[in-house]
Parts: sequence; structure tokens; C-alpha cells
Amino acid sequence: MLTSQRLQLSNFKSKGAAHWLGTKNLKFLLNSMTITNKSLYDPNFVRRLFDEMSQTYGLVNLVASFGFAWLWRKQCVRAIDIEPNATVLDLMTGMGELCPDLLRRMGKGGRLLALDISTPMCQQASQHTINSGETDFVVVEANALQCPLEDESVDNVFSTFGLKTFNDQQLAQLAVQVNRVLRPGGQFAFLEISVPKSPILRWPYYFYINFVVPQVGKLMLGNPNNYRLLGVYTEAFANCDRTVEHFNAVNLETNPTTTYFFGCATGFTGRKPTMPEAIGNA
Repeated sequence: MLTSQRLQLSNFKSKGAAHWLGTKNLKFLLNSMTITNKSLYDPNFVRRLFDEMSQTYGLVNLVASFGFAWLWRKQCVRAIDIEPNATVLDLMTGMGELCPDLLRRMGKGGRLLALDISTPMCQQASQHTINSGETDFVVVEANALQCPLEDESVDNVFSTFGLKTFNDQQLAQLAVQVNRVLRPGGQFAFLEISVPKSPILRWPYYFYINFVVPQVGKLMLGNPNNYRLLGVYTEAFANCDRTVEHFNAVNLETNPTTTYFFGCATGFTGRKPTMPEAIGNA
């Protein structure tokens, strides 16, 4: 179990970061997952969290989402065009769940770069090499906020279910990195689990991610407390709206946010202009 210092929920930017936990769950969270808001988003903390979940994360994600995560990934891959011989970046690739669909869409040729901060996750993602065919497939172990790729070196950027582990400042940094590595005219597609806006759906959703998903993790021989943390990340993240604002702030052109299954996930696509403007100018 990951531990650090005591979590101060009052530090959460999301006003409702604890309301759905209830008094008993809040005490449990404080006692068993003693962390601070600062450490929650520390890259080293996130790395250790996913290192621990690497053996169960994929299966838990599939089962707990009733297969919707699998479907949403496929929709994300189809959301934008991939030109022949393109260089494609899968940010926060995790176990490389997006890679098989990306490789199929890319066909022969091109280059797929799968980047993740977790060593065990990268090791699992590298197993997709055997199915890469004539596409150059490279797994890169790195922090997405310190992306080691060269400027304007990729044609497409994809990312699924990695945004929630960033706070607002880090999402702004991510937008800068995506803008930096994309070639002019390059396209991107992002997807993240989200909180439904409807009050009718929100309460059962909170119950599900806070109680049911950790138990599914436990049944799959994972640590349920680690999966409770994913609920904390999700509630604080809410949806992709703020991320879109950060992408627009660096003059990336974004399309309207897409909502999946009544708001249980949100995503967005866009492109880097071929004639870049100075950041902050209309």
C-alpha cells in the first residue's frame, strides 16, 4: 500500500472531493491512505501507484467498466485520421491497451511510440511488439510532463484514461508538451473517465467507483485501496472541460467535448494549426 502524509481534503480544488465518501469512509480514507493533495499528484507517487496495480489494472478496468472502456478506446482511435507512415504517440499508454487498435489503423509502415511513467506498465506494453508487423513500435518510459521527444516530431497524439492523475497546473503543462511535439496540422484525441453531470446518475456513480470498483480490484487479487484512489482522482478531475481550456490556451484547435454513456466518460479531439499563432493571441 502506498502511504505518505495525511490527506487534507480541504486542499482539493474540487469542492465535493469528500462529500460522496461519507463520514465513515472519510475516516477510513484518512487512516488507510494517508497522503497529501500535493503528494497525490507527485509523479513518483503516481508511478508507484501504477507499478503496484500493473498486474491487475487491465482486467479490473475491463470488468469494472462492463467492457465500456474497451469500446471507448476503439472509438477514440477512430476519432481522428491517421495518415500513412505517420508517427503516432500514445501518451500514458499504461499496459498498451490502445496499441493493438492503433497498429491496425496505421497498417504497414509508420512509427508508434507508447509512453508511460511506470516500468511494469511499459514492460507489459512492450509485449505488443510481436504484433507490430512492419510498423516501428517503441515503448518509452518517461513522464509525459517531461516528454523526451523532439519538437514537432509526431503526427498524432492519443491518450486514454491518463488525464485524471494530473492536477490543473499539470494539465496546463501537458497541453504545452502536446503542442510542442505535434507537427503543424497534427491531430490529437484524448479520453478520460468522468463524473456524470446529472445528480440522478452522480450518486450511484460515486457509490460504484468508491465501493464496487475497489472490491472488483480485490477479487482480482489487487489492493482495493489503490483502486479507491482512482475514485479520488476521478472526482477531482470531473471531466475534460478544463483540459480543453488548457489546450485552447496554447492555441491548439479543439472540437466540442464528446460525452460517453451519460457522462461516465468524456473526450475531445483537435489539431495543431498549420500556421501557429503567438500563444494567448486570438
